[in-house]
Amino acid sequence: MATQNSAVRRFGSDAWARLTAAAGAVTERRTRPRRRAVLTEQHRLHFDLLCKAMDDPALAAVLNTYETEITDEEQRQYLFANALYINALYFHRIGALTRAELHGHFRIMCQNQIFRAYWAATEHHRKSLADSSEEAELGRMMESLIQDQTDSDTDEWWVVGEPDEGPQ
Repeated sequence: MATQNSAVRRFGSDAWARLTAAAGAVTERRTRPRRRAVLTEQHRLHFDLLCKAMDDPALAAVLNTYETEITDEEQRQYLFANALYINALYFHRIGALTRAELHGHFRIMCQNQIFRAYWAATEHHRKSLADSSEEAELGRMMESLIQDQTDSDTDEWWVVGEPDEGPQ
């Protein structure tokens, strides 16, 4: 009888574990579209704010947290560089770009001297990120690409820098 009770408890425990796992999977499938919708709305709001700042130097001044003086034109360029960077991050976060594809987009962005200047000017911004955060990891990917391209002795920039094997 004790063996039979033990088997029933083990079956019940296994069944409970499978039921819990199934419920978690259903919940995840339900929250994924909501998460994507929230990210989309946040991205749209961020882009709208950047567009307003690019159009109005008085608003752009609010976003000027660089450690050096820059012109209004440079400020607009930096805001646009930020919009490009955030757009690539957004596509990665919603699953439209794999990490390797994001690496390819970053590689292209690194070719532009204005983007590199923006990246250097915002270095201190990234220092506040938690080291283990996805955004910090992707920032390190960008920094590595910029360094690889700076150190490269080839004109074939599209082959410089290997994608890291971080989480997809």
